[in-house]
Amino acid sequence: MKSRLLDRLLVAAQVHAIESPGPRMRLVTLTGPHLAGLDWEPGQHVRLQVAAGPAAVDWLVGMLRTYTVWSYHDRTMQLVVFDHGDGPGAHWARTVRPGDELLLMKPQGTFVTAAAPYHLFAGEETAQAAYGPMLRALPPGTRVFGALEVDSPEERLDLGPGTNLEWSYRRGRSAASSETLVEAVRRLELPEEPGHAYLAGEARTIQLVRRHLIEERNWPRRNVLTKPFWTPGRKGMD
Repeated sequence: MKSRLLDRLLVAAQVHAIESPGPRMRLVTLTGPHLAGLDWEPGQHVRLQVAAGPAAVDWLVGMLRTYTVWSYHDRTMQLVVFDHGDGPGAHWARTVRPGDELLLMKPQGTFVTAAAPYHLFAGEETAQAAYGPMLRALPPGTRVFGALEVDSPEERLDLGPGTNLEWSYRRGRSAASSETLVEAVRRLELPEEPGHAYLAGEARTIQLVRRHLIEERNWPRRNVLTKPFWTPGRKGMD
């Protein structure tokens, strides 16, 4: 029974390679025949088995953590994993090695681009994992605006050519409740008509940016899509 349930819920893969595109980033390449033919939209994530879980959960799927798919083609999938904290996801990121076998759920999620006059992206380091594939998938000539805040230039990922993003650096300041990111978004010269916004990263910061767009720029709530990846003191988001 367990085997039949796992076949329906999880997909088997093998770790092919691990790279470090930034000081706290791991680019994990997965391969395997079971990865073929998956439905994926840029911005979606997978739930990955990183450790054993409580007895009742471990019997079925183990302890899962969520990672955005950086790229996917045929039998190869890449994940950008942000190595932070001391949770099971961070431990997995530090100890995973090529050749390791793992299980993951199929791609899912609604944090994907929608038709709009233009697109706005805002977030910090962790948001890059979603924004890279989303930006690369936009048609040529699409109007894009954005503000990204990372700790240092070394933590910038290559999000693709032709992206009109403003970058700022915290230099050791906390990424939580970042007023400087809100100010960066406030300074953007956006068209008068609302576009579609994608806000990802630390939960409290993206709520501040969301409030700015809705209350100060009068954007409809439906035009602002949020994806909280983490926040201090909250477990299970790494």
